[in-house]
Amino acid sequence: MQVIQHSVERLRTALVSNRPDLAERYTKFSREERRLLEEGLQPDSPLFFAITLHSDSDWITSHPEAPQDFQSFYSNPYRSTPIKGRNTVYIQTIGSFGDTEGVEGQYVEWLREYCEAFYFGLPVKLLDPLMVADTGCTFRINSISHNLQIHAGDLLHFLKKRKPKDAFCIVGITMIDLYPKDSWNFVFGQASLTEGVGVFSFARYDDNFYSRSYKGRLQKGKVLKPNDYSVFTGYYTPPITSTLLLRSCKTLTHEIGHIFGIKHCQWLQCVMQGSNHLEESDRRPLDLCPICLRKLHSVLGFRIAERYKALLQWMELDAAQHGAAVPMGDSAKPTQAFQSSWQWLQSKSHGTVQESGR
Repeated sequence: MQVIQHSVERLRTALVSNRPDLAERYTKFSREERRLLEEGLQPDSPLFFAITLHSDSDWITSHPEAPQDFQSFYSNPYRSTPIKGRNTVYIQTIGSFGDTEGVEGQYVEWLREYCEAFYFGLPVKLLDPLMVADTGCTFRINSISHNLQIHAGDLLHFLKKRKPKDAFCIVGITMIDLYPKDSWNFVFGQASLTEGVGVFSFARYDDNFYSRSYKGRLQKGKVLKPNDYSVFTGYYTPPITSTLLLRSCKTLTHEIGHIFGIKHCQWLQCVMQGSNHLEESDRRPLDLCPICLRKLHSVLGFRIAERYKALLQWMELDAAQHGAAVPMGDSAKPTQAFQSSWQWLQSKSHGTVQESGR
C-alpha cells in the first residue's frame, strides 16, 4: 500500500497557480471559500485525504501521466466550455433499466437530478428512452462471461447524429455491457471529448455480475442472428439498489467531467481519480477535491455553498433517521449508500462555507 502525499506548498500551487492573473482570480473567492479550499490541502484535513494505492493494478501506477493542476487545465485551448445556447447536458437511455415496473423512470430522473446538482448551474435533460434496436448497433455474446454486449463505437456514432443543437454534451447510459472492438473483453464506456459525446454501461456495477449465478449469462453455444434485436426483449437488467445508484452517480459525473477537460486527478482523493477495477472505483469519494473543484468553478461560476446545498438536498437524508431515505412519491430514493457522503457534505455546509464570491 502506498500513500501519495504531496506537500502543502505543491498542492497550493496546483490550486492557486503561479500565474499572476490566475492568482488574482483566486482572490475573488470569498474568505470562507478560500478557507475551505486551503484547509483541504493540509495533511490533517478532516475533509480531503491523500490518495492511497492498494496494488500495482491501480490506475495511477498502471497509467503514469503528469498531474493536471489548475493552470494547465485553464490554459488548455482544446477544453470544452458551455456557452449561451449550447449549455445543456443531455442523457440518453438505451435499453431497459431496473427489474420493476416504474423504477426505470425514477432511476434515470434521480441520475438527472444528481447531475444537475453536481454541475450546478447547467440544465440537465433526459431524452426519450430508446431500445437497442433503435440504435442499429452491432452486438455479440461475450465469449468469457456469456452475457450480451453492444458495440460502444456504434453507439457513439449514433449519439453524435442525435446531439441536440443546444447541447454541451450528450451521454448515453445503458444497463447492457459494452465492448469497443472484437479483440477487447469489455469497456465500461467510451467518449469523444472534442465532440461532446459519451456512452457508459452500468451493467458491471451489479454485485452479482462476475458470479456464475448472474442472470444475464446466456446458455453456452447460443448463436445470435445478425440484426435480430429480439434477443434484448426481456433481457436481464440488474435491480436498482442504493449501491448501484451510488456507482452510477460517480461514473456519470466523472465522465462528464472529462468532457469539460478535467483529467484524472492525482492530487487528493477525488471523484475524478481514474480506476481500473470496481474495487478501486468504490474507494473514490463522490465529490471533487479542492483543485478539481476550482477547475469546475472556473467554467460554471457557481457559489460553492449553493452547490453543496443542492447535493445535500438531493440526498434527502434525515440525520435523526441515521441515513434512512426520505420518501419520494410512492417509493424512497435508495440513498443509504450515500450516508458517508451526506455526513461529509453536512460538515462543510454547517458553517464552513456560509457565503460565496464570484
